[in-house]
Amino acid sequence: ISSWQDGKGCCCSLAVLSAVQLGAVYTEGGMIEGTTVKTGLFESVDVFKGIPYAATPRRFENPEPHPGWTGTGLLKATKFRDRCLQLTLTQTTTRGSEDCLYLNIWVPQKRKKISTNLPVMVWIYGGAFFLGSSQGANFFNNYLYDGQEIASRGKVIVVTLNYRVGSLGFLSTGDKNGPGNYGLRDQHMAIKWVKRNIAAFGGDPNNITIFGESAGGASVSFQMLSPYNVGYFKRAIMQSGVALCPWAIQKNPLYWAKQIAEKVGCSRNDTAALMNCLKITDPEAITLAWNLDVLNLRSPLVWNLPFLPVIDGDFIPDEPHKLFNNSANVDFIAGANDMDGHVFAGIDVPSINQMILGKTYPEDLYKLTQGLILGKGVKGVNTTYALYTRAWGPDPSQKTIKKTIVDLETDYLFLIPTQAALELHSQHAKFRNAKTYSYLFTQPSRMPVYPSWTGADHADDIQYVFGKPFYTPLGYRPRDRDVSGYMIAYWTNFAKTGDPSTGDSSVPTPWPPYTNQYSQYLDINSNLNRDSVKMRLRNEFVKFWTEFFPSL
Repeated sequence: ISSWQDGKGCCCSLAVLSAVQLGAVYTEGGMIEGTTVKTGLFESVDVFKGIPYAATPRRFENPEPHPGWTGTGLLKATKFRDRCLQLTLTQTTTRGSEDCLYLNIWVPQKRKKISTNLPVMVWIYGGAFFLGSSQGANFFNNYLYDGQEIASRGKVIVVTLNYRVGSLGFLSTGDKNGPGNYGLRDQHMAIKWVKRNIAAFGGDPNNITIFGESAGGASVSFQMLSPYNVGYFKRAIMQSGVALCPWAIQKNPLYWAKQIAEKVGCSRNDTAALMNCLKITDPEAITLAWNLDVLNLRSPLVWNLPFLPVIDGDFIPDEPHKLFNNSANVDFIAGANDMDGHVFAGIDVPSINQMILGKTYPEDLYKLTQGLILGKGVKGVNTTYALYTRAWGPDPSQKTIKKTIVDLETDYLFLIPTQAALELHSQHAKFRNAKTYSYLFTQPSRMPVYPSWTGADHADDIQYVFGKPFYTPLGYRPRDRDVSGYMIAYWTNFAKTGDPSTGDSSVPTPWPPYTNQYSQYLDINSNLNRDSVKMRLRNEFVKFWTEFFPSL
């Protein structure tokens, strides 16, 4: 509302009482209009939901550019679009659509001037590569991956994106007929779209950070290592997932492709015929052809995840540990939760979460060790078991046994691969002046059904990064808001400057870069202070897994 003046010379402007709005935005596909959410007296966030970044993908093929809508007028980007076709949690039906390659954008605005040249943070969700969506879980219209709090508190643009998951996103025959990695290609297409178009929303195309958790963290890692992404983003944050994790690469994709083909009537002797059949088969039938029976697993959960990225000789041209030179110019944060392995351990050894009747025995740990360690023989199993039980004493308590099982899964599946990635990145980045940062998230789980000894479980960190303690304050304690404030500050400072301690947001203590000599890391919880900067995280176990174990 423009200013007006009455006959006595008194003027008033309602415009100064609220933030400016971005309005319609011109992109390569056409004009887009979103909505505006007021976040303070003079602040707001412009929100754009459901922007197509690629055409509806053809089944088992790489994504292609969206044709645009310039001839159809203004695109109203006001609601989240369907997630990519996937199983429901019950695994008895499907949800979503093949028309799913859309992204969402949150742009913070202040009182007088439209935001320009803002840092950009692109979120990639997790879900074991077979579940998930750009908006995340929804509770009374409160979406987990809503970027409003990060955008408004950190003064950055937040982007979330959909990508294909499950068999439609990652089924592969291991050759040119079914190369796989379609979901990774979708992510790459979205990153390129952001690079080309984000300036129109007030973002800096030369200051893009990609971040994600679990399979999303591993996806960030793959994007960072792929030669296709050199120059497309400046920084990367990996939460509880890197490309070196044993669950991040499928080493035998043809076996799983044949399992699906047989169930839907596409069993063929050659892979070209097999893939041609799958391409014309009902996509829901393909999606339903596999489900994860967690109650009857014959081996640890990690070995029962079939549809994962593969080394295709192109997008992922080699073993991930050989590709870190491609990340040498990228500033890098990676970390884990102190009990990331709890979600896996609770399936592999269910008794650890049965507080009254469930008793766990040393034999359960030994059997789990046998299941996790492949190809190292009895010596490998016995050596590993001896290391993890060395401090037990003659009569270990139930708490001790159960925590040790969680420690083993956390180390093997998350923490050790993350430490290896930090080491490799630091080695390569020191010649290019990129920085490396390490953290451990240790805020105890708030899940009331878990035992009291449970630390930070897998995915516990997401709610704090996305500011849920501020968005839904009645559901959280003051110390939870402290943790959320710390993480948003560190994450957005890093996106702005490449240094999580330097930026517009104040932090409780400086976070020093990781070095190969001292292996510094930040212990993140509600009691964050100078003593939270530590060195050589689980050093004995890191050395065992990275130096001694491979030689067995």
